[in-house]
Amino acid sequence: MATTVNMLDAKTNLSRLVDAVEKGLEPEIVIARNGRPAARLVPVEAKKRGVRLGVAEGKIHIPDDFDRDDELIAKLFYGEDFDEEAFVRGADKADKEE
Repeated sequence: MATTVNMLDAKTNLSRLVDAVEKGLEPEIVIARNGRPAARLVPVEAKKRGVRLGVAEGKIHIPDDFDRDDELIAKLFYGEDFDEEAFVRGADKADKEE
């Protein structure tokens, strides 16, 4: 059952009450005004963490020649007349034709 405190005690001991709820010593604290429940002090649920980047660091090895086929792959996507240098500097096919 939840602990109930009156408004004056809640004002006086707010930090202690919040600590008790945060630490799990009290699941909830009911604050009463004139003997009637007015509010509940409950812990905020922690947000679930998303996927962390870098969790596999040190567990996998990427070879030094990992990107050796980049030019071949680019030619497969863009065609045999693919100019890597023009692509890197941002030139489009219109620049190539001039």
